Formats: sequence, C-alpha cells, structure tokens
Amino acid sequence: MSQKNDFVVIKAIEDGVNVIGLTRGTDTRFHHSEKLDKGEVMIAQFTEHTSAIKIRGKAQIQTAIGELESDSRK
Repeated sequence: MSQKNDFVVIKAIEDGVNVIGLTRGTDTRFHHSEKLDKGEVMIAQFTEHTSAIKIRGKAQIQTAIGELESDSRK
C-alpha cells in the first residue's frame, strides 16, 4: 500500500522560529522541536506519527495547498 505524505517548507524570517511536531493518536503530544534562525529552511513531513506542526515566530510556510506567513513572536 502506497502512502503519500505531505511536506511543509518553513523558512525563518526572524531568529528564533520554533517548529514543533505533534503526535497522532488519542493523546496529542509534542514529539520533536527545532529552532530556526533567520534564513534557515526546514522541510517537514506529515507521517503516521506526526499529525500537526506548530510554528511559533515569523516564517514563510509553503504547503501543497498554498503559501502563507506566520506572525512574529514579538
């Protein structure tokens, strides 16, 4: 069985952008966290374990359904 996993591209527009992966299942929990500085790019993927990605800080976000920008933490 083939599974298509969606990717998310996150580019930090300011220092200190937090990217947090949340688990899938009955209890949603944090399972991974990264801190990006200005200009750094992270490519994240939704998987059988990751159901959500939380982004805190000013970042440009690209997904299969569109592009958006998160607000600054300040």
